[in-house]
Amino acid sequence: MRFSARPASWVTTFGDRDWRNGWAFAAPGLLTLAIVMGFPLVYAALISFSSLTLLKPALTPFVGFANFGRVMGDPLFWSAVWLTVKYSVVTVAGEFVIGLGVAMMLNRTFTMKPFYFAVLTIPMAMSPVSVALIWRMLLQPNLGIANHVMETLGLPRIDWLGNADLALWTMAAIDIWQQTSFVVLILAAGLAALPRDPYEAAEVDGASALQQFWYITLPMLRPVAAIAVIIQLINEFRTYDLPYILTKGGPGNATEVLSFFAYRRAFLGLSLNEGAAAAFVLLIIVLALTVLFFWSLERRR
Repeated sequence: MRFSARPASWVTTFGDRDWRNGWAFAAPGLLTLAIVMGFPLVYAALISFSSLTLLKPALTPFVGFANFGRVMGDPLFWSAVWLTVKYSVVTVAGEFVIGLGVAMMLNRTFTMKPFYFAVLTIPMAMSPVSVALIWRMLLQPNLGIANHVMETLGLPRIDWLGNADLALWTMAAIDIWQQTSFVVLILAAGLAALPRDPYEAAEVDGASALQQFWYITLPMLRPVAAIAVIIQLINEFRTYDLPYILTKGGPGNATEVLSFFAYRRAFLGLSLNEGAAAAFVLLIIVLALTVLFFWSLERRR
């Protein structure tokens, strides 16, 4: 009994020492994360409950949820929410469908694959601001090359960013052009890691390529695809660069997504407290979507 008690005591001590060492090594990173992310988040929360504006730069008196009530009582807020949802669904769906197709083609390619991946990373490596400026010049209604090509083909000129019916979809197409590369890289890595045994068994059983894709590839790729979708969904919900550079939320409010609505409310409307409240509503929506998505994925699995 004495011999068996000593190893147990040693294991407990070793476990406690590992626990202490783990926290000691993690403490600098956690402290940095708390300072970089925690402090601005807490301060933004204080602003959202305060009476702080650019004309009256004081937190007190605190007004509770009054700022949230004023923001959510604005019809433009719900218009921005609907535009954000519509924009995010369209862009994420487009990026996933195109990205999956390109990833599957690359998975079957054996020559010049590094070159293709290098080309694919070019749009992803560009900053959204530079992408927006380039496309703004290309789509300029009078001097842009897009309208010049259309006019050469005998088609009428289109005001891509000045037409209220086209501006949001043009912005979504530009976003898809830039962000699809990221989805391709994630899905290509997932496809390369899939085992070959199920495919060989399916071929022996006479399964077609479409059946193999539907019953083998998609189910096994689901965890990787879920990560790609949720990352892109978060990115699209908080998109700000493209609408700011391309359209400034216009024409009218046709491209005023929720992040731009928060910016306009805070700095153009001089109400920092209401802008912070709108930003926190956006944060809550993104967190809820993330939790719901992973809960649905775990339940299905």
